Amino acid sequence: MRFETRAIHAGQEPEAQYGAVSVPIYQTSTYAQPAVGRPKRYDYARGGNPTREAFQTALASLEGGEHAVSFASGLAAETTLLLTLRPGDHVLLANDVYGGTYRLLARVLSGWGLAFDVVDMADLDAFRAAVRAETKVVWVETPTNPLLKVVDIREAAEIAHAVGARCVVDNTFATPYLQRPLELGADVVVHSVTKYLAGHSDLVGGAVVTNDDELAAQLAFLQNAVGAVPGPMDCYLALRGLKTLAVRIEAHCRGAKKVVEFLQNHPKVTTVHYPGIPGHPGFEVAVRQMRDFGGMVSFEVASEEEAVRIVERTKLFFLAESLGGVESLIEMPAPMTHASVAGSPLEVPSTLIRLSVGIEHPDDLIEDLAVALG
Repeated sequence: MRFETRAIHAGQEPEAQYGAVSVPIYQTSTYAQPAVGRPKRYDYARGGNPTREAFQTALASLEGGEHAVSFASGLAAETTLLLTLRPGDHVLLANDVYGGTYRLLARVLSGWGLAFDVVDMADLDAFRAAVRAETKVVWVETPTNPLLKVVDIREAAEIAHAVGARCVVDNTFATPYLQRPLELGADVVVHSVTKYLAGHSDLVGGAVVTNDDELAAQLAFLQNAVGAVPGPMDCYLALRGLKTLAVRIEAHCRGAKKVVEFLQNHPKVTTVHYPGIPGHPGFEVAVRQMRDFGGMVSFEVASEEEAVRIVERTKLFFLAESLGGVESLIEMPAPMTHASVAGSPLEVPSTLIRLSVGIEHPDDLIEDLAVALG
């Protein structure tokens, strides 16, 4: 089956008893058992839920993976995945990743004895030099947040595997509709389900997808043991979001391209970051590994004061953190989403503005930006 069909049918057979075509919300905390120690399938909802299982089945299918495990947030997914490591292990991060990922390693897991370094993964020589015998995870984000750098997933996987490490790819920005890392050699895909997968800014969730049976079993155990599980309503909403993922991403991409063209021609914009621009350092790699270039755009202006003025003047672009919803959002990463990495190797320009281009008519979005830019 093709992507759009699997998004609607994988793991979503009509409900057996009444034939409901929409997966029911199994809003329960426990399950009646016919005999002592003999549950029908689940004994307690932390360990499993039919709505959650349907979402996990659908997401695994879209990513081309055998297993998907869902969590209460993207960071819960990342934390649980990193809990499969041990003190003394080493993680190599791209030098332009989500600020929460860096904070998790720098301020939480480093105290537990997990070592990490950052490197520009677009520089393959530096990338190869940064891995070491203790490296157990190479953590790739592509396109990156917020500078929209592109990392070659196939190369990253080869570098990781050369030292016996796993290649983990945060696929939040691209989604499986635009990019499937497992098919390019990655071992694990992580998502903030909150963003494009759910797509409507109405839930928080995360997920990990893999073909590794042993890792999947570890994650399922930890999902239950740690308890960072999503509720059935969130899984229902995320599953509903998957059904329209393809058509939404197509609209995001169309709008982003028009917004990029406008920004490139505006005299107050000094730099535009978007992997779909010919001449972008990652353009050729993006063409190879992505179907299209996504709905995220960032750009720079002359000063921090000018950036503040712009983001506070838009009407259709809501000034807000997060991304990937049907509505357009605007923010300044340095004092907002990436404030936690101030002073770190991941520090972002204070003049940078990030756009999450929604599915509104692009002409209206461009008019809104034109007024804000002045």
